[in-house]
Amino acid sequence: MSNAVTFRILEDIAKDLSGEEITFPTFLDITFQVRTALKDPNLNVDQLAKLVGAEPLMSAKIIRMANSVALNPSGREIADVKNAIVRVGMEAVRTVSFAVAMEQLLKSKQMQPFEGISKRLWEHTAHVAALSRVLARKLARINGDEAMFTGLVHDLGVFYLMSRAANFPELVADKVELHALLVGWHDNIGHALLSALGSPESVLVAVQEHETDREVKEIKTLSDVLYVANKIANRTAGWRDAQYDGEVDTSVLDRIFDAETLAEIVAESEEEVQSLKAALGG
Repeated sequence: MSNAVTFRILEDIAKDLSGEEITFPTFLDITFQVRTALKDPNLNVDQLAKLVGAEPLMSAKIIRMANSVALNPSGREIADVKNAIVRVGMEAVRTVSFAVAMEQLLKSKQMQPFEGISKRLWEHTAHVAALSRVLARKLARINGDEAMFTGLVHDLGVFYLMSRAANFPELVADKVELHALLVGWHDNIGHALLSALGSPESVLVAVQEHETDREVKEIKTLSDVLYVANKIANRTAGWRDAQYDGEVDTSVLDRIFDAETLAEIVAESEEEVQSLKAALGG
């Protein structure tokens, strides 16, 4: 029974994502507006501040991020959207728009049947986003903001699949089948959604590969950063239910780092992890 329902959901999503007109989920509306605005080469801070200012929750998060320990080492607080954007950077607004979208989705009535997994997923997402930023800066020497954004959206497919599955009570009731759907398809669905949203190729590749087990000898690329951040987060803040899926294999971390080095990386990044989680409302 549930296998047939799963097929129907995947078939509907495939038709939607392969069409000329993509029907974006409601929770991505503000993200789509921000993405469209940021594509304008003539966009200035004043115009972006006006767009952000029209969304109270987003305004609050931008200001909170600007005042977080990670981005405000001087301790000088900012209270207005424009100066907050100047501090965090225009591209960071894209990250916050996703945080707002996901938070709104998680608080919606349609997600009530998934309350447990939703909380675990958001905790995991915020942790991966923060760790991605830390690993990008400390080890890969690549753009930390892009890495944080990639971490934030890496499990977008899970959020989206849950929002679609909510329309099928029989699937919601079948925990095993539902879990299999989320685990087995979230990376490809997330890749397709982000592609439709016009995300950079580096982000698309990293998201599609983040569950693909492989050997990583040195953390160099965005894909490496996300893969390793996801593995670290899975040790302390995984979203999967072990009774349906077993434990996630994180042994690759022991081949990349010795125990002391890994512990030092986690310890050094903890303040920033907590600061960024707080800034994103995690």
